[in-house]
Amino acid sequence: MVVPVSVLDASTEVLAAQAIGPIEPVTDMGQGKGPAWLDSWLATHNRELVSWRRALHARPELARQERLTTALVASRLTEAGLKPQVMPGTGLICDIGSGDHCVALRADLDALPLREMTELSFASTVDGVMHACGHDAHTAMLLGAGLALATAPKLPGRVRLIFQPAEETQPGGALDMVAAGVLKDVERIFALHCDPRLPVGQLGTKVGPITSACDLLEIRLTSPGGHTSRPHLTADLVYALGLLITQLPGLLSRRVDPRSGTVLVWGAVEAGAAANAIPQSGLLRGTLRTGDHKIWSELEPLVRSLVTALLAPLGVGYVLDHRRGVPPVHNEALSTGLLHDAAVASVGPDGATSTEQSSGGEDFAWYLEDVPGAMGRLGVWSGDGPQKDLHQPTFDLDERALPVGVRVLVHAALASLAA
Repeated sequence: MVVPVSVLDASTEVLAAQAIGPIEPVTDMGQGKGPAWLDSWLATHNRELVSWRRALHARPELARQERLTTALVASRLTEAGLKPQVMPGTGLICDIGSGDHCVALRADLDALPLREMTELSFASTVDGVMHACGHDAHTAMLLGAGLALATAPKLPGRVRLIFQPAEETQPGGALDMVAAGVLKDVERIFALHCDPRLPVGQLGTKVGPITSACDLLEIRLTSPGGHTSRPHLTADLVYALGLLITQLPGLLSRRVDPRSGTVLVWGAVEAGAAANAIPQSGLLRGTLRTGDHKIWSELEPLVRSLVTALLAPLGVGYVLDHRRGVPPVHNEALSTGLLHDAAVASVGPDGATSTEQSSGGEDFAWYLEDVPGAMGRLGVWSGDGPQKDLHQPTFDLDERALPVGVRVLVHAALASLAA
C-alpha cells in the first residue's frame, strides 16, 4: 500500500518557506573526481542541497510524524520524473534505473525531542524539537544522490532510495520498512551517519560491528511501605533501589566478557517524597549496551536472574520490563571495502580513515540482518573549534560535508552494481 504523492504536495510549501535568506554554495571537495554527470549535477544544485538541509532543520519532526519531510522528498523526486512510493504513515522509497541488480541507500528522517540552542539563522521553529543527530543532512544527501543518479546516462542496475522514519525510537522504523518489503531484490545496502569527531572530507569505516546493541531496562519495585525507624518490619524499597543501581552493573561485568563492551548505565530513578517514610513504589530506568551480537541475545535472561537474586533477601516485589532494542550494526567486509573506496574516489587518498566501534545504537542494523551492507561515519567537523557532539542542543555540522556525502553514496552504489 502506498500513498499518492499528490496528497502531500501542498505540504512542501511549508518547508520551502523555512529556507529563507541567502544561501551560498558550499565548497565541493570532490569537484573534478567525476563521473562528469555527478560533477555537473552538484555544480548546478549545490545551493539546493544546502537549502533542503536547512529547510528540514528549521522544521524538524519527531518519529512517525515526518509528514512534511516525507512530502518535501517525494515532491522533489516526482519533479525529476521519478516515482516515489510513500509508505503508510511516513517514509518513502524510490527506485532509479532498471535491471536485475539492485542496491539500496538509506537515510533517516526524524528529529529529537530537544530544545535547540544553536542560534542558527535556520534554527528549529518547533519548540522542543531539533535535528541534533544529523538526520536533516542524511535526508538531504540521499535526496541529492538520488537526483544525481537520475541524470546518469545509464545505470548498471537499480538504486533504491530508502527514506526511513523513526530511527530515534524503539522499536524503530527500520523494522517497519523491512516488514513492508523494502529489501525485496536488494543485494546490498549502504548508509552514512554524521560524525562530529571526524573532519569534513573524511569517511570512517570499520569491518564488523561499528555500533552497539542497545536495550532499555525499566524495573518497578513495590513494598508495603513503612516508617524509616522500623525498616525490619517492612521491605526497604529505597535500599533495594540502591542495591540494583550499584550491584547490577557490577555483576554484569563479572558475567560477560569485558571485551564485548557491555555496560549498564542508569538514567532515571524515582521513589518517595518524605525523609522518614519508606515508599511503597519505585522506578528505575536505564540502558544496557553491548558490542557483541551473541551476548546481546543472551542478556535478557541473565539480567532477570541477577535482579531476582539481588532482591530475594529483601522481600521487595518487582516487575522487570526488558525492551530489546537494536542489534549492533555489523558491517560486511566487501561492503565496507566498497564504502572505503567510494570515499577515496570522492575526495582522494585522505578521504577514507578507520573508525572505532561506538557504544551508540542504530536501527540500520535491522537491514543488515537480512542483506549485506555497511554504514560509514561521515566527517562533519569544520576542523577547528569545538566538536559539538550528537544529541546535544548545540549540535551543528559543517555543510561542506553535504556534497561529500552525495559523492560517497553515488560512488558506493555504482561500485556495488558493478561488483
